[in-house]
Amino acid sequence: MPWPITRLCIDCLDTGCVSVCPVDCIYEYAGEDRASFPNQLYINPDECIDCGACEPECPWQAIFEEPAVPEVFKDDIALNHKTTEIADQFKVKAFQQTDHPTSEQIAANKAKWGWTES
Repeated sequence: MPWPITRLCIDCLDTGCVSVCPVDCIYEYAGEDRASFPNQLYINPDECIDCGACEPECPWQAIFEEPAVPEVFKDDIALNHKTTEIADQFKVKAFQQTDHPTSEQIAANKAKWGWTES
């Protein structure tokens, strides 16, 4: 079962998840259709080996095991699956060190998308 990256990653793009992925299945979109593929990272579900190593490395808490994706982010599952249809428009994101968000920034990002943890 793959681990999709949700829209909580949009414009955040921390690459801690990339650095721990043993199969390099985390990509950035390199095509021109930014309306369909926002500036975030994506996991190719055909390549994901379900190890879960990426999830704890995401400081934005944007990665979930597919059955655990919150309802507000369910559309993001299909978006990650589209990477298999146009794989030539994605490239493995290079690791780059970034500052991690504060707990307040994480909470604000979640609220921006209408997600409140229960």
